[in-house]
Amino acid sequence: MTNLRNALRWSVAVALVPLMTVQQSFAWGAVGHKMLSRIAAQNLPTDVPLFLRDKQAQDTMAALASEPDHWRSRAEDELNATTTPEHFIDMEWADLADIPCTPNVDHCPANGLTLPRKRFDYIRALQKAQLAHPDMKLTPESVGLQPWQVIEVYERIKIGLREYRKALAAHEDTKPLETEVLFEAAWLGHYVGDGSQPLHATMQYNGWTGPNPNGYTTEHKIHSQFETVFVTANIKPADVDKLVAAAKPKVLDDVWSDYLLFLRDSNAKVEKVYQLEKTGAFTDAGTPEGKTFTEARLAAGAEELRDLIYTAWVRSADPVEEYKGPQ
Repeated sequence: MTNLRNALRWSVAVALVPLMTVQQSFAWGAVGHKMLSRIAAQNLPTDVPLFLRDKQAQDTMAALASEPDHWRSRAEDELNATTTPEHFIDMEWADLADIPCTPNVDHCPANGLTLPRKRFDYIRALQKAQLAHPDMKLTPESVGLQPWQVIEVYERIKIGLREYRKALAAHEDTKPLETEVLFEAAWLGHYVGDGSQPLHATMQYNGWTGPNPNGYTTEHKIHSQFETVFVTANIKPADVDKLVAAAKPKVLDDVWSDYLLFLRDSNAKVEKVYQLEKTGAFTDAGTPEGKTFTEARLAAGAEELRDLIYTAWVRSADPVEEYKGPQ
């Protein structure tokens, strides 16, 4: 899809400006999000504290998996406006805010560019890109904030687990910290699930826009048909779980770089979603290929969530300088 994506980005940017609207769909729907989060908790390694992987943890992760979607109620307009961009990122447009990689920090792609690690650095980079492309709408609300939400919630979990270790060592009550961390793990699970859904990592999120030589659907229903209707009717947790169980848990070397690769992998599968839709792969019972593809995406999300939680646990043991307030 790389050549087609580049062509869309550079040669028809002006034509696509009216179509750059904010994504409103909910990745995987409630069923998929619950499935993904429960499976991630089920497959955490045994050296992770039991409160993150026992039956109660699995039930809690599943029950709270869609909580961030509840924050998108229009009855709470300010919260909705702030959190909606955190569910998606249009990678084709976000890459206009790329900056040079930092040597020995970023796992740098071949082009030597990457997205800024910090949310406000990205927003400033988008502002510069907007000046260079005045005919495009390159605002955080339009392009998305997905990976920054993930890294920030991951770091909350790591901090909570660091405090849990300290409380445990001091023989203090750890229940309040367990409650905090478990909620944050469910919070993280929602956004990682969003990232595993290819249509949450692209400008082509709900019907093909711009040049369409392959005749992909332009109707605004592919998003919900794929992630909600098809998943609810056809995807079984056991089939996804066996894929996750087969992948060994790992501690991520660099969480930011790893998660960007995860999103780019999701983005690389966007055209495959449209190709499958064209064959009826997500209609009613769908096709075996459609089912296999969907299981693999849910499994990818569950694996990434499991590995992020595992990494947070391992890295929470690293020594850090304590925050002492303003100096």
